Amino acid sequence: MTAPTHDPIRVAFVCVQNAGRSQMAAALAERERADRGLEGHVEILSGGTHPADAVHEGVVAAMADAGVDLSDRTPRELSTADLRSCDYAATMGCSTLDVDAVRDDVDVRDWGLPDPDGQPPERVREIRDEVAARVAALFDEVEAALDGAGD
Repeated sequence: MTAPTHDPIRVAFVCVQNAGRSQMAAALAERERADRGLEGHVEILSGGTHPADAVHEGVVAAMADAGVDLSDRTPRELSTADLRSCDYAATMGCSTLDVDAVRDDVDVRDWGLPDPDGQPPERVREIRDEVAARVAALFDEVEAALDGAGD
């Protein structure tokens, strides 16, 4: 793709603690963005309403198995105002943000994924793989929207 001629599309991945699913989704989205050459075209946000102190150890391990290092990531807060600035938002099934307040302006999806915290490693990897599939499908839509914007 060439240099963007419009504001980047903003995509948010949201959960309560920002220590598991939303961290996986953001990291996988960053990889998807790079693989598709969409740097500068897509901005990725990740956060929670009550951030944990650290990303869950099992999530860090499962992502490392997939070649993604989350060891330096820190959960952060994401406000309704942050969410309102996005084009797309994916909640993981646990967000306490008032997504109905932004639904008219933001394409909100609730992925309803199970919490990986405390799950056995094979279950965390299954959740990671489901997150990866959903992120790839979302990026198919984002890429189509970007292609349509260039027409």
